[in-house]
Formats: sequence, C-alpha cells, structure tokens
Amino acid sequence: MQSTRAPYGSTPVYVVDGARTPFLKARGRPGPFSASDLAVAAGRPLLARQKFAPDLLDEVILGCAMPSPDEANIGRIVALRLGCGDKVPGWTVMRNCASAMQAVDSAARNIALGASDLVLAGGTEAMSRAAILFDDEMVHWLADLGRAKTPVAKLKHFAKLRPGHLRPVIALLKGLTDPLVGLNMGQTCEVISHRFGINRQQMDAFSVRSHLRLAAAVDAGLMDEVVAAYDSGGNVYETDDGLRRESSEDKLATLKPFFDRKVGLVTPGNSSQVTDGAALMLLASARAVEEHDLPVLGRILDCQWAALDPAQMGLGPVHASTPILQRHGLEIADVDYWEINEAFAGQVLSCMAAWQDDDYCRDELGLEGALGSLDEDRLNIDGGAVSIGHPVGASGARIALHALNVLARTGGEKAIATLCIGGGQGGAMLLSRGSE
Repeated sequence: MQSTRAPYGSTPVYVVDGARTPFLKARGRPGPFSASDLAVAAGRPLLARQKFAPDLLDEVILGCAMPSPDEANIGRIVALRLGCGDKVPGWTVMRNCASAMQAVDSAARNIALGASDLVLAGGTEAMSRAAILFDDEMVHWLADLGRAKTPVAKLKHFAKLRPGHLRPVIALLKGLTDPLVGLNMGQTCEVISHRFGINRQQMDAFSVRSHLRLAAAVDAGLMDEVVAAYDSGGNVYETDDGLRRESSEDKLATLKPFFDRKVGLVTPGNSSQVTDGAALMLLASARAVEEHDLPVLGRILDCQWAALDPAQMGLGPVHASTPILQRHGLEIADVDYWEINEAFAGQVLSCMAAWQDDDYCRDELGLEGALGSLDEDRLNIDGGAVSIGHPVGASGARIALHALNVLARTGGEKAIATLCIGGGQGGAMLLSRGSE
C-alpha cells in the first residue's frame, strides 16, 4: 500500500541552484571524461558561485550506476576533488536510471529530518567507459594459469586457450538487461508499446519533436544549467552533442528495429542515447537559506517510488506519479510542466496512453477510471533523453533541475519530474517554483 503522507512532512526543502555538464554521446570508445571528472566539471562552477565555502556542506550524495573500479564510492571521491575537505562525508547510491533522483531524495529527507542543512546531490555516469569483462571460462583459465608453477606447466596450459575464451562480455549490455525476465530495456519498451498500440510512426514523430525542441531551446539560450567541461588536452565541450538538427520522420523510418529485428518498433533513432554526463543540485534547509542569504530556485514537495512487473518497467512513471497526484489533490492538467525521461519514445507514449486507459487505471492503479490526458505542450518542452541523452546515473537530477528552471522562466507553479527504472520501478518528484 502506498503511503498517504508526503515524505518530507511540513519541513521545507529548498533547491538553491544546480548545474550539469553537456551530455556527450558515447561513440564506441571511452569518452574524454571519467564519471568523477564529469561530476567535478559540474560541481566546481556550481560551488564557486555560492556564498559559502564547500567545506560547509553537510554531505555530498551522488548517484552512479556504473562507477569504474577505481571510483567505487564516487560520492566521496567527488567531495574531496571539489575541495569539501576531509570532514565532509560523501556517499553513493544506485537505483539504475533513477540513481540521481534517489540521491536528491536522500538529501531532501536528511534536510527534512534536521540532519543536514546544505547538501550537494545528483548523479554522474560515464557510460562510454563501462567495463569490458571476461566470461567465467576465461576467468577459470586465468586462475589455473596462476596455479601453474613451472614453465612447462604454463606452456601446457596455454595450449588450452581457445579463441572463445577471448570473447568480451560487454558490461553495459549486461547491466541494461533484466536478469529475472531476461529482457533488455528496449525489449520491455516493445512489450508496453504493443500493449497500448503505439506504432512506429508515432515513435519516430515523438523522437523528431524531441530533437527539434532541444534545437529550439539551445538556439534561444534556454539551457542555462549547462556548464562547459574541459578535458586534459584543453578541448572544450559546451553543448549536448547528440542533437540531430536534421532529424526527420523520413530519415528515422529507414532505421531497422534494434531489439526485436523481426516485428520490433524500437530503433536507435527513437531510443535514448548512450551518454556520458553529470547533473548536480544544491539543496538547503530554511536555516541555511537564511544564514547564507541564498537564492531559492524552488522546493521539493514530494517524492514517490513505485514498483511493477519488470517486463513493463517503462510504465514506472505512471505508478510513481499517480500517488503524488492523489496525495496533493491534483489532476494531470493541474501540473504546469512535466518531465518524463525519454528512455524510449514508445515508453513515454505508453505512459500517456496508460493514464487514458480505463482498464489500466482500474486494474493497475486502483482508480475508478482513466486519470486523463497529458497535454504534450506541457511535456518535455525543451526535448528529452532521445535528443539530450540518458547517462543513467545522472538523468534523475537533470530532469528535476530542468523542470525547476522551466517553472522559473514560465511562471508556472508546479512540475513533476519522473522516470522509469530498470528492474520494474518508477520514481517521481513534485517540485514547486520559488520559496512558497
């Protein structure tokens, strides 16, 4: 049974500021930045413009789904690299695609409990640097090689090496496949798209719109949260580089299905991009806002986590957002702005269809009937992960931060940022503009 009480009670949790790096598309080889490099690139300018020193933070909480072996507790590593000092704790959370949203929720709960006043939270991911592994047979072969004591024994063991032993295991693909239902994330999108009758043309049209909206936002200077990143060679990265301004339905229609090659609908063109990036938010209590005379971008009012069949994980936003709407007496149309992470175009379209489906809302959500329709003019108005990218450890903070920035520029009052989560979960966050 879902809780009827908002997680933070009546204690205000403020978002003071935030920043993210450009989201950089993975191109088949390790990108220029490690995950901690990306978080530091976002965090340094963010902290530099504050009225307090970094060592006054109570903690740093980062989401990261695939930290490299030398960055295991990446939250602590980033805290130290940002100059927070030895005494500021840093820790890491992992909730797949919602890792950054979980980090922000954890920070907000600590502030609501009075345990923290200033917290840097968000997420980072260098998906291009996901590990390449050996399978068990090769690991056993290496172990036996280590036990061979003499040169002759070692030579005999090398004779047992077969080409198949050298076949790599791609950790990224393993991580994006649910081990219980045996489906990767794209295949789960196929499942729910067929369930709600979402067709290929709808998916491609949604994807084109994502690219065109991002292009318009970039040209209008509306991506204020993006800060430049500089690599060790002095190269500068200023914008999301997965944007395809020339995208069209005709071009996308030429792409073949990737996850179900026989009857599938999901292609690389209507899916989110494998991406490197980081997004951070600075959260504060009322006491910290007053003490340091901090500006307030907005408030985190509520957060909800939900679970469902892993084979239909893309519907997670429906299950997480609906309890928030019920708790606050809101209809879909009462929310001024929505960010639904575009894991796949068909996944977002399926969520919208589910809210309009009487049977789904009755059987799966316990409602009397359909909840209603979501106006696409209020949804992802500056593009989404199809065009921006989806570094899984960072996206939850990106959508929450951008939602607050959209409220600030449009004068809207409330927004919901929500996303599906591998493993059959959903997360949603209710946000408000300003300090009230």
